[in-house]
Amino acid sequence: MLKNVPATTVQAMKFPGAAYGMKMACGENPKNSYGAKGKFPSTRMGNVAGVRSAFADAAVYRQKWLDYESGEEHKKPDDDLKKDTLAGVLDGDIRVHWHCYRADDMATLFDVAKEAGFRIAAFHHAVEAYKIPQLFVANRTCAVVWSDWWGYKMEALDGIRENAAFVDAAGACVTMHSDSPWLGQRLNIEAGKAFAAGRRAGLALSQEHAIAWVTSNPAKVLGVDAQTGSLEPGKNADAVIWSADPFSVYAHADQVFIDGALVYDRADPSRRPRSDFELGQPAMPAPPVKAGAHGD
Repeated sequence: MLKNVPATTVQAMKFPGAAYGMKMACGENPKNSYGAKGKFPSTRMGNVAGVRSAFADAAVYRQKWLDYESGEEHKKPDDDLKKDTLAGVLDGDIRVHWHCYRADDMATLFDVAKEAGFRIAAFHHAVEAYKIPQLFVANRTCAVVWSDWWGYKMEALDGIRENAAFVDAAGACVTMHSDSPWLGQRLNIEAGKAFAAGRRAGLALSQEHAIAWVTSNPAKVLGVDAQTGSLEPGKNADAVIWSADPFSVYAHADQVFIDGALVYDRADPSRRPRSDFELGQPAMPAPPVKAGAHGD
């Protein structure tokens, strides 16, 4: 539906052609954030009850608008921005990204999504995804995971380094990620660690396959895989030239191309990366280069 969102406002802040997305949370975060204050939900059961109730209300709200827009109902429904968003999920206009760790939580939410009539695009963190890979395959959901972060809270205790590789081996979509801005710049290394763990476990993984965990699979999660994520005719010419094996800790990004244009060159300090928030803005002159500056 998304009837209350000015297109010009949204387009300035997102990848052109990208799907809308919303992040939700399950497990300890919502129950602790609210339960500690004596508010609902205070249990995992409460989390699920709240989600089911919210989507049931959104379905009623959505139907009222459909009846009004078709002329079947003459009274205009009251706007509700929260229900508008969930109605957008039900319409398939908004992709759901769910912060979730435990296998039992994810399995439950797969059922909730099926009941409500929407698809979960990705479970983020997904520390126990390796326990239920067949559900990721059946529901066409991606597991967005770390290579080796776990154990810092109760629901993150049962992690294994082979998580990404085992889920991938079952035929599900896997993507590396990080909450850290420093580690987030080195997801190639995260993929390399997860790849190595899978090889040690006996999986016949190739580097050419595992690199998709940080290239084409993230594009699928975001709904932009028709435009970017792999080097194919008709797609944006987005590419990185590495100084060495990209899974190596010694590798540097020598050059970065976006839409075929060189936007970063390690040997040329005048080529500075620009923020995504500058997309579509007038070009700015390159900053002056100080004497003796180099690109390392």
